[in-house]
Amino acid sequence: MNRLANESSPYLLQHADNPVDWFPWGDEALQLAKAEDKPILLSIGYAACHWCHVMAHESFEDPATAAFMNEHFINIKVDREERPDLDSIYMDAVVAITGQGGWPMTVALTPDGRPFFGGTYYPPQPRYGMPSFSQVLQVLNDAWHNRRQEVLNSAAQLSGQVSRSIALQGQAGLLQPTLLEQATQTLAQTFDAKEGGFGGAPKFPPSMAIEFLLRQAQRYGDRQAQHMAEFTLKKMAYGGMYDQVGGGFARYSVDHLWLVPHFEKMLYDNAQLARVYLHAWQMTGNPLYRRVTEETLDYVLREMLHEDGGFYSSLDADSEGVEGKFYVWSAAEIQAILGDQAGLFMAYYDVTEGGNWEGNNILHINQEPEETAAAAGLSLEELESSLAAARQTLYEHRAQRVWPGLDDKVLTAWNGLMMAAFAEAGRALGRVDYLAAAQSNARFLYDNMRTGDGRLLRTWKAGSQAKYNAYLEDYAYLAEGLLALYQSDFDPRWFSWTRELAEMMLAHFHDQENGGFFDTSDDHEQLIHRPKDLQDNAVPSGNAVAATVLLKLSLFTGEGRYWDLAEAATAGLHNALVQAPVAFGQWLQAAAFILGEPREVAIAGDPGEASGQALLEVVNAAFRPFLVVAAAPETAGETVALLANRPQIDGQATAYVCHRFLCQAPVTEPEALAAQLAGD
Repeated sequence: MNRLANESSPYLLQHADNPVDWFPWGDEALQLAKAEDKPILLSIGYAACHWCHVMAHESFEDPATAAFMNEHFINIKVDREERPDLDSIYMDAVVAITGQGGWPMTVALTPDGRPFFGGTYYPPQPRYGMPSFSQVLQVLNDAWHNRRQEVLNSAAQLSGQVSRSIALQGQAGLLQPTLLEQATQTLAQTFDAKEGGFGGAPKFPPSMAIEFLLRQAQRYGDRQAQHMAEFTLKKMAYGGMYDQVGGGFARYSVDHLWLVPHFEKMLYDNAQLARVYLHAWQMTGNPLYRRVTEETLDYVLREMLHEDGGFYSSLDADSEGVEGKFYVWSAAEIQAILGDQAGLFMAYYDVTEGGNWEGNNILHINQEPEETAAAAGLSLEELESSLAAARQTLYEHRAQRVWPGLDDKVLTAWNGLMMAAFAEAGRALGRVDYLAAAQSNARFLYDNMRTGDGRLLRTWKAGSQAKYNAYLEDYAYLAEGLLALYQSDFDPRWFSWTRELAEMMLAHFHDQENGGFFDTSDDHEQLIHRPKDLQDNAVPSGNAVAATVLLKLSLFTGEGRYWDLAEAATAGLHNALVQAPVAFGQWLQAAAFILGEPREVAIAGDPGEASGQALLEVVNAAFRPFLVVAAAPETAGETVALLANRPQIDGQATAYVCHRFLCQAPVTEPEALAAQLAGD
């Protein structure tokens, strides 16, 4: 066992018995590199990464390769999910060198941490135009000993490239509705009109872009935006990227059809997708969207939840060393399990003897339910009942297989995303269990992911203490989740915690010179660069979510500085929003919020009593992305400024619909509130 045996990260523990003398990132390794004048070989990946496993088996478990690494390098292994700061810095270097990035990431550093070479996966023998990993190691070792000045020059140049900071200080006047229209048209240019999504293979779920398009449809009646959003949601739900048996989505589709997934399931994808399908259901009433929302959240409760309330990070793509083995089926297997039900099921989910992937079947919906029902002489209700029973039978059978590996660490940021999904779904769908999951998660994070002074920590795993300074995304995502939870149960402690987190972001992450926020706090470990990632990737930019939170908080509190800072940062990315909307989908949502003339609803009355519930049902009856709501008895204004000086009328729960704290006449009847909110 090497030094990784003492770590809590499941990814690092996967490499604890490698013959490579791995170090975790830390002073011990960095000081040793300086003392021995050796370059650092940095390998970054994550537990659910298929090609990380492949490279580990091919190279890191090979004694000869390990011996060379141990003799000539100080070898450091990093879990990118625990240390997004290191991943961001060195991924920028890899992209600068090769033009693309990915994992496993392989980077050579000088002893002081500056990169001079980078790449991703390398095979054990040369193939497909790639050198072998051993060849790479030999070239790096030769360069370090025989071309040192060339290496140092390269390190200096690369470090300068990754250290550039972007200003986010745009003028508010840049934000006009034409910006949103232009972004929509840019999305339309890359929209796949036949299969949904944007661009070609591989296809990643464009959750943030779809959220923006739904807002365009809701606010401006943009039919093109609604079509692109709904068509993509339907195609993803029908595809093999969606787990038709167990619910939940895989990371992405390797083809343009949404058929063949990269089979790992990530918490952050399912949080964002559950939320966007929920919003689509609220907007359209399409039962498909509600079913996908509930199946996804039910999967998370069943398979991704620690008993104390934290959500796990991911399920692996591989089981028994084979990618996708857990999820695929043969026709004979389904026939044997389902018996008389098999024919209908196989027709609907396109199961054939030859299969559609490596001789097996990835289940996907190949025809509309109306077609299948008509062909079978069934009503839609009878068809769905039969399919649901068959899916349950197959799930129970699949559960007896060898399961994919579970990354059971709990990350604050990703839990914030999932908390928001459960809180909103609990509110909109009337699912008490979903709301309870969000509340339990908030209590878990409060109890386990905070230091004595209230600062957040990044990661926790059962049996070990939470560790690592939290990043901007941890504060921002959690604050967004808490705001969603507050607007679902109106417990003022969630609002108070949100406000506390916002002030910590401003105190420790704000870029006073260039606007926006750094990804790391002002008291974080000193690295070669203080990263400030603005682009939305698999997860939204911490900056974009911070802006979103501050905009909403401004409406609750009347604090103009929150709004001004967020608006300036969003305006600073004006050109990027128009030119690359898929990469800035969360920012577009912030821009849409700014331009959407958002309103506040203050309900003076107990949200647990009938009259308060009746008013809240009106608020929750539709998709209202440009609205915040607070509710409490009359005495609660000291916690939430929006509720201050809002008396009840005739002892009844009373609603105040306001815009920047200027309110319409208070109302007590649900019908009157609905009229004031019409078009919102």
